[in-house]
Amino acid sequence: MHGRMILPISAALVAGCTADQPMPTEFDVRAPLYVMGGNADFNMGTHLTGDEEVLNVAAGAPHPSDSPAQGEAIFRIDGNTVEFRLIASNIENVTQAHIHCGLPGFNGPIRIWLYPDIGTSGTAEPAGAGLHNGVLASGTFSVAGVLCPAANVGTEMSLLQAMREGLTYVNVHTNLDGVAPVSTGPGDFPLGEIRGQIDHGR
Repeated sequence: MHGRMILPISAALVAGCTADQPMPTEFDVRAPLYVMGGNADFNMGTHLTGDEEVLNVAAGAPHPSDSPAQGEAIFRIDGNTVEFRLIASNIENVTQAHIHCGLPGFNGPIRIWLYPDIGTSGTAEPAGAGLHNGVLASGTFSVAGVLCPAANVGTEMSLLQAMREGLTYVNVHTNLDGVAPVSTGPGDFPLGEIRGQIDHGR
């Protein structure tokens, strides 16, 4: 389920709800990771898969759509401050992840690093990190003064506006050994293994 987490709740919290039925010792409550409160403009996200990647691969070379990896990115916006959580599973050798400016089906420039650093610049992790399952990164960043170029979104605009208009995407990159040839298969897609266009309502 997108943007949801499972919270164990003690039976003590529900004691007194009924006296005639046996009380469970534990149960699950499923609640939104970020409660929207009726204002989806402040909550955005995306589901990441290899199918969304746009790569120029040689004939016969693997495409990231072959990857078993998936991910989820969730953003909560408060003014120019964005709180996020990035989850990635069944993925190997993650080296970096970002928000890029770009329309669906097109690649564009990095504007915010999400992993391993957070902000407008960063340095990739070394290749060959191994298998990852779960939260890859979380934290906050500022979008103040960050722009998407006209060449990538039609008209120069703020990153936040571009996010709201579906003109940005999250990309998670992998690298097995740091040497050519690149894009040899799952765990070795330096140009991006899973990607998703950011939108509302997550």
